[in-house]
Amino acid sequence: MVARSAEAGEEPGAFNSADMGALAHLYRAEIYRSTIWRTRLDTTTNWAVVTLGIALSITYSSASASEVPLVLVGILITFFLVLESRRYRYFNVWRARARWIERNFYGPMLTPENAPQEDWTETLARDYLEPRYHISFLRAIGRRLRRNYVWILLIQTIAYCGKIIIHPAPVSNVAEFFDRAAIGPIPGEVIILCGILYNLAWISLAVATLYLDRVSHRGGRPSSAMG
Repeated sequence: MVARSAEAGEEPGAFNSADMGALAHLYRAEIYRSTIWRTRLDTTTNWAVVTLGIALSITYSSASASEVPLVLVGILITFFLVLESRRYRYFNVWRARARWIERNFYGPMLTPENAPQEDWTETLARDYLEPRYHISFLRAIGRRLRRNYVWILLIQTIAYCGKIIIHPAPVSNVAEFFDRAAIGPIPGEVIILCGILYNLAWISLAVATLYLDRVSHRGGRPSSAMG
């Protein structure tokens, strides 16, 4: 492990006691900051779940209740996803720094046979001197989609289709299904098509950003490794 200085009599390149103490405090600070931002991520996810729950309650409150709340809640879910992705970019900065220290400082300290990555201290120092996001906004959206929001969107879609199929009575044919899906002057076919495109867009984004994540990690760049 390379450090900026070493005390007299110590092996060149080794951390001295002051360096190790400072690095330990730095690690605690990064863990604290990542925990705070992790809590903020949970908050926006909870908001999305609660709003979907309210829409479900309204829509399924009676057989004559409209399915429109389940359509409109998609706007709120999208807003919460965008907000959470923005927060995730901040969270990822602190998380990546903490994991970088764990992999290259504490890990080799506990298991000396696992050598730290070359020039890891320079990578960490550069991240402090020139702070920046480690992932793009689209990749952040993709990660939150795959880990949380895909299930929220799945429940929304199933609930919407279920409402149309069973209320006020089970549908008897496809034409009736499309008739029930109509909202005001907008034909049911248009509404269903928009719903399909809505879900396909999210699925495509989740898959595309997963590919970008894997390509970034295979690239071997220091910034990619930290992110």
